[in-house]
Amino acid sequence: PVAAPRPAAAPAALPLGATVVPGGVHFAVHAPHAERLALLLLDPEHGDPLAEVPFPDEGRSGGRWDLTIPGLAAGEADYLLVGPEGELLLDPHARALAGGEEWGVRPRWRCVVTATGARRRRPPRPALPVEDLVVYELHVRGFTRHPSSGVAHPGTFAGLREKVDHLVRLGVTCVELLPISEFDETDNTYREPGTDRPLANFWGYDPVAWAAPKAAYAARPHRAGAVRELRALVDALHAAGIEVILDVVLNHTAEGDHRGPTLSLRGLDEESYYLLAPDGGHRNLTATGNTVNANHPVTRALILDCLRHWVRAYDVDGFRFDMAGILTRGADGTPLADPPLPREIAEDPVLAGRRLIAEANDATGLDLVGAFPSPTAALGQRWSEWNDRYRDAVRRFLTGHDDTARELALRLAGSPDLYGERGAGSSVNYVTSHDGFTLADWASYDRPHNEANGEGGTDGIAVNHSWNCGWEGPTERPDVLCRRARLVHGALTLLAVSTGVPMMTAGDEFGRTQRGNNNAYGQDNEVSWVDWTLAERHVRQLEFVRRLWDFRRRHPALRRSHAPSEERPEGWAYPPVSWHGERPHEPDWSPSSRLVVGVFHQEPPEGERDTVLVAVNADTRPRTVTPPPAPRGTHWHLFVDTGHARGPRAHRPGREPRWPRASHGDEPPVLKLAAHSTLVLTAVPTVPVRTPTPLGS
Repeated sequence: PVAAPRPAAAPAALPLGATVVPGGVHFAVHAPHAERLALLLLDPEHGDPLAEVPFPDEGRSGGRWDLTIPGLAAGEADYLLVGPEGELLLDPHARALAGGEEWGVRPRWRCVVTATGARRRRPPRPALPVEDLVVYELHVRGFTRHPSSGVAHPGTFAGLREKVDHLVRLGVTCVELLPISEFDETDNTYREPGTDRPLANFWGYDPVAWAAPKAAYAARPHRAGAVRELRALVDALHAAGIEVILDVVLNHTAEGDHRGPTLSLRGLDEESYYLLAPDGGHRNLTATGNTVNANHPVTRALILDCLRHWVRAYDVDGFRFDMAGILTRGADGTPLADPPLPREIAEDPVLAGRRLIAEANDATGLDLVGAFPSPTAALGQRWSEWNDRYRDAVRRFLTGHDDTARELALRLAGSPDLYGERGAGSSVNYVTSHDGFTLADWASYDRPHNEANGEGGTDGIAVNHSWNCGWEGPTERPDVLCRRARLVHGALTLLAVSTGVPMMTAGDEFGRTQRGNNNAYGQDNEVSWVDWTLAERHVRQLEFVRRLWDFRRRHPALRRSHAPSEERPEGWAYPPVSWHGERPHEPDWSPSSRLVVGVFHQEPPEGERDTVLVAVNADTRPRTVTPPPAPRGTHWHLFVDTGHARGPRAHRPGREPRWPRASHGDEPPVLKLAAHSTLVLTAVPTVPVRTPTPLGS
C-alpha cells in the first residue's frame, strides 16, 4: 500500500529528481506544458506496476511538479513518469536506471531511487599538477572483454579495476573513460554485411540518462550495482595515484529527431531541451538527429546538476565534453561570443578543481580549437582542449608531407600560436583517439577499411594522414615492418617530449589493431576489444612506452605549464626552446623540409637545470646532424633511437649511455639519423675523471 501523496513543504529547497527525505521520498519534475503528470511506482525486482500516483495540483509551482510519497524508502520501488499524453518517461535527473542490466538485450528502463547514505571514506584525489598528467583513453567494456584479458569479470568496472597495475606500470596518471552514462547498445540500425546480424552501439555516444552509470558495465548489475562498482573503481584508481575523467555527451540524446523514441526530455519540455527550427523540426547540428539547447536556463540547470552528481557521488576528477562546440550555441543554433554554459561550468564551486576538456568542434564544421570560450583572470585557466592540430601535424610530418616542419615545431612547443597566455595545459596532445585509426593501423593502411560497419565503407574520418609504409595491411616484409616500427615509435616519442598534456589510446602501447577500421563504433568484437596477447608479443614496444613516460616524469623541461619561449634569458646557455637543422641554430623551415631538431632547456629560477634534444628525420634517406654543444658542465647522453639497426630502442632513464662513446680527432661528433627516425638526447652532468694516486705517495 502507498500512502496518499502530499505536496512538499518548500519544494524549491529540494533538487529535481528523487530525493530520500525523512519519512519518505520526494519527487520533483520540470514539465511546464503538462496539464497532468503522474508517478508510476514499479516492483524493483521485475518492473511490474505497483501504483500510479498523480502529482497534486497544489504541488505545482510554475513549470515544476512536486510530491512526497510517505513511507517509501530507497530500493523499495522503482519509478517512471506518466507524461501528459500518458506516455511513460524516464526522469532526466535519475541517478540510476534498472532494466538494462544484460548487455546486448533491449532494455526496459525504469528509474531507481538511490539513497545518499553516509559519506564514504575515500582515498584522496591525486590532484596532480596539469603538467604531470599522462592521459590514457579507454573503453570500459573493450578494455577487458577479450578472453586474453585474464580478469574475473571481463567487460566491466570490476574488470577494469583488475588492470590498475598495468596502468601504474605503464606510467599513466589519468584515465579518460569513454561514455559510461546509460545508453542502449542495441539501437544501432546498421547490420553486419554477409550475416545480417545487428551491430552494436558499442561506444555509447547516444545517452539516455546523463547522471546514471551504465548498468551492464557492472559485474553484479542488479540493485544499482553499477553505482557501487563505479565508486570502487574510482577509489582504486585514486589509491594508485591515477585521476579519472569521464567522457560526457551533452550535445545530443538517444531520442533523435521526430522519428526517434520519446524517452524523457522530449515528453517533458522539448522546446527547452532541444534546438528547434521555426517549423518545429529539430536542428541537426550533431549528425545524430537532435541537438541539445545547451544554453537554455532549464537545460543548463540539468547539465550542471548531472556534472555535480558525478563529482559528489563518485569523486571523479573531471570531464571531456564530446562535440563541445554545441555548448556554445544559442537558441537559433548560432555560436555565442560569451555562452553562459561554459562559463557556469568553469565557475561552479562544486566543479572547482576538476578537469574540463573540450572537443572544440561539432558535426557542422564549427572549429573552436584554440578559441573555446574559457574564463581566466581570478579563476585561472579552466578549459583545456583536444588539440587536433597537434594530431595532424605529427601525422603529416612523419608521413612526409610538405609545409609541416614549422608547424610540428609549434606543436612540440605547446602550440603557443593557439593558446598563448592560456598555458600549455590548455593543449591535450594526441596522435590517436577512439575516433580514427589505432597507432598501428595509422602506419599500416593508406585508407579506412570500414566495410564491416554496414555503411558501404563511406563512414569514418576521410583524411587520416596515414601511410601503409609500402603494403596495405598485415605483412611479413622486413622493410615494411621496419618503417612501421620507426613511425609508431617516433609518434610515441614525440608525444612524450611535447609540451602540453599527452593522451594515448588504450592498446597503442603494444600495437593494438582494428584491422583498418577507423570508425569501430559498432564493433562489439575483437575489432574493438583490446587483445592482451599483444602485450606478450610486443613486450619491447611496451617497455619502450614505459620508459618514455618515466623519462618525461624525470625531465621538467618537457613538463612546463606554459609554452617555452624562443628568447634566451640573460645568463642561460639556451632559450627555453631553440630550433636547429643539420647545423646548430640553422633550422630548415622550407616547404620540402623533412628535418626538425629542437632543444628544450631550463635553468634556475624557472626550475632545476635540464636539457633535452629531439631530432626527427621524416626523410626517405638518412640525415647527418651536428648538434649544438651540451650546456657547460654536461655531456649528451642518448635516450631514444628509433632508427637503431636492431629496432627502436629507449635506454633506461637515468642510465642513458654517453654519446658519442668516443671522440674521433678534432671533428665534432654528429648525429646519424636513419630514414624515418627520431633521436632524443639528454644533457647529463659530466663526471670528473679521477687521477689515480701513485703508490707510496
